[in-house]
Amino acid sequence: MAVDAVLLESPTMRARVVERVEVLDRVKALALLPDGMHVTTQGVAAYFGVDETVIKAMVFDHRQELTANGYRVVSGVQLGYFKQLSGIQSRARSLALFTRRAVLNAAMLLRDSEVARQVRCHLLDVEETARREAVEKPPAPPVENPPEGSVDAAVARMAESVVRKVIGTAVVPLLNVLAAEVGRNSSKLDAVADRVDRLARMVLDDDAKAIARRRVRLMRALDEGADEDLDELLG
Repeated sequence: MAVDAVLLESPTMRARVVERVEVLDRVKALALLPDGMHVTTQGVAAYFGVDETVIKAMVFDHRQELTANGYRVVSGVQLGYFKQLSGIQSRARSLALFTRRAVLNAAMLLRDSEVARQVRCHLLDVEETARREAVEKPPAPPVENPPEGSVDAAVARMAESVVRKVIGTAVVPLLNVLAAEVGRNSSKLDAVADRVDRLARMVLDDDAKAIARRRVRLMRALDEGADEDLDELLG
């Protein structure tokens, strides 16, 4: 399959590159109407070197896509105004108009035009070059001291305000809670250490049997968390 076929087959790809109208003039000069903005069906056919019926058939098959890119038909009062503004001379009751984007869109739809094929190839080259430059281009260095009144300065102030708010409303209260919890745990540890110290002194003063009995009862009380039994044993 030809490389340019991706544009013939993919509406998504066509939408990505349809703004690159400058490639039209790289292949061939596009003759615009006196308003400098539009081309008639006859002009589009001449640019691509095909018969007008080919252009009309393409419009019939892809009218919605072409309309989204500037194609339209004027008639009646609108046609009268357009003739006056553009200086075009025509007795037709309606006139099909293509913008440069619509012409580029046509280049991505016409299969049997050498000019259209060349336009597609240029489009793919431009897109590949832009993609490669985007990948290879180094990121812009951060602005350390953005000038006052600039967008960077406004963003920096906003970021600082958000950080201060988060610290004040979330971090500081959390640290206060943790500090209080650490204080309570420290008091409990001190109480346990005191009881153990008292236990050690008492054990050293008792004979072997009393030590064994008290040790069993104390360990059981400690395991069960029975503060009243501990107080009684440590008396």
